Parts: sequence; C-alpha cells; structure tokens
Amino acid sequence: MAITKAAPRTGERTPPPERPPETRRLTSPLALTMLLLLLVLLQSPIRRALSAPVMQSWTTVFVAVVIQALPFLVLGVLLSAAIAVYVPPSFFARALPSRPALAVPVAGMAGAVLPGCECASVPVAGALVRRGVTPAAALAFLLSAPAINPIVLTATAVAFPRDPEMVLARFVASLLVACAMGWLWQRVGRTDWMRPPTHAHHEGQTRGAAFWDSVRHDVMHAGGFLVVGAMAAATLKAIAPESWLRTAADNPVVAVLALAVLAVVLSICSEADAFVAASLTQFSLTARLAFLVVGPMIDLKLFAMQAGTFGRGFALRFAPMTFALAIVSAVLTGAVLL
Repeated sequence: MAITKAAPRTGERTPPPERPPETRRLTSPLALTMLLLLLVLLQSPIRRALSAPVMQSWTTVFVAVVIQALPFLVLGVLLSAAIAVYVPPSFFARALPSRPALAVPVAGMAGAVLPGCECASVPVAGALVRRGVTPAAALAFLLSAPAINPIVLTATAVAFPRDPEMVLARFVASLLVACAMGWLWQRVGRTDWMRPPTHAHHEGQTRGAAFWDSVRHDVMHAGGFLVVGAMAAATLKAIAPESWLRTAADNPVVAVLALAVLAVVLSICSEADAFVAASLTQFSLTARLAFLVVGPMIDLKLFAMQAGTFGRGFALRFAPMTFALAIVSAVLTGAVLL
C-alpha cells in the first residue's frame, strides 16, 4: 500500500523547504588579493628574471609590435563593424554584375575600398550568399577584404617604411589569389559542397546594439591574437638561436613555407600582421610577403569560422586550395616586384 503524506491541518505552519547546501566560491576580490600577494612575495625573482638581457630584448620587441599595431587594429575593427551593420547586403547584390566571371574581379576590387578584418569578412560573405550573390563573387570578397583594404595597406606602409614596394606586392598578390579562387570555385565548385549559411548573429538587434556587439567581439578576438602574435615574434627574436633562423632564412623554399605556416598558426588580424612580419628581419621580403598574403586568407580562426558558416566540407576543400594559391602568388609577385 502506498503511503502518502497527510495534508497540513488548518492553522498549522508549513515548514520551509530545505535549501540545497551552498558551495563556496572564490570571489574576484579575493582572487585578485591573492594574486597581488603572490606577486609581492615573488617580486625579487620576477625582477631578476625581467632584468636579464634576453627578457629585456623580448619585452622591447613585444611592446613595439603591440603599440605600433594597436591603433590600426582598433580603427579596422570600428570600420569593419560599421560596414557589417550599416551597409545592407542588398547593396552588394545590386552593385555586382550578373555574370559570375565579371562579378568575381569586381567583388575582389570591392575589398580595396571596404575595410574589414577576417572576423567580419566571413559573415558578410555569408550574407551575400543568402541574398543571392553568386558564391564565387562572395568568396572573392571574403579573401580580398581583409587583405587589401586601405587600413591594411596603410599599416603595411608604416611597418615597411624602407620597402614601399611591399605595399604594391601585397595588393597585387592578394588580389590575384582572391580572383583566382573565385574563378576556380565558379568552375569546379559544387552546390552540395557549400552549406547555406545561417542568419548573422546580430540580425534582430537594433543597429546600435549590433554595432557595439560586433566591436566587442572583434576586439576580444583580434586583440587576443595580436598579443599571441607579438609574443611569438618577440620569442623568435629573443630566444630562437640566430643560427636556426639564419639556416631557415637562407633557404628560399624553407623560408617561404615556414612563414606561411607561421601565419596560419598565429592567426593575427590583418590590420596588425605587417608589424609582426616587419620584425622578422632575418627572412627575405618574399618570405615575409607570403606571411602577409596567407594570414588574412586562411588561418586557424578563419578555418573555424568558414566551417561554421559554410560547412566543414567547404572549409576542408577551400582552405588547402587557398593556402597553395597564396604561396604561389606571393612567390611569383615577390620575384617580379621585390
């Protein structure tokens, strides 16, 4: 027989429900206090470590790269967010020619006048495909916008004041890759390779809210990768044996491949990568051009964003082709212009 609890009589007070045991959490002020206390206790070892010549060299390179790149990064993020939010995708659909063969170079050249970092170019390209723009043109814009926009070219000129030809070489090589990938996808790409992109994350918000949400998102992502890139460049300059870097830099093939792979791994925002490339003085201008061409087109964060927007099958086909074409274009352009 089932036993049921008797209902409380009229006038009796129902006992309050038992509360689950509370877990003690480490509050932020306490964590900060403990961290400051630890720094005070270890100040002597920290001071000795920072006073070492290798750490002073590391700090100098790191601070120089971050300070030089930060203004261009912030300006690029602001302009990129403004374009992504305030310029409707229908504008691009109306501006592009209806013929895909002509729409690809027009979309590629549009990247030269519309600033946009990698974080913004992928959702914009997804919005173009949703609005009926041919995927070949959308992909050409995706590759060119973060690579040849005015902010990136200006940052490249500032980073390479003694080598102004790097600006033209970066523009030409990146535009060639964008157009070649657009035409190649138009010829061999299949509809089932690209998943229809979902709606952008800011759709449904007010424009002001979407703008600041995009700014916060891009600053957190791009700023973090800038710090990682600056740390890697400083480490190569300060810790890596000069003989190793000289051996890699003296072999043209190894130098180009090494910096191309480094660009993929570091995933630096295109508004800041020129300053990292300029600090790698052991390598030739052609090898550093490969770093500048590959990075804005395919890196770890871009692969993840492209897979999330267009599907993993698309990213697995698109990324290797882009990487190979970017290296070939950088080498050919470097041989002619550098």
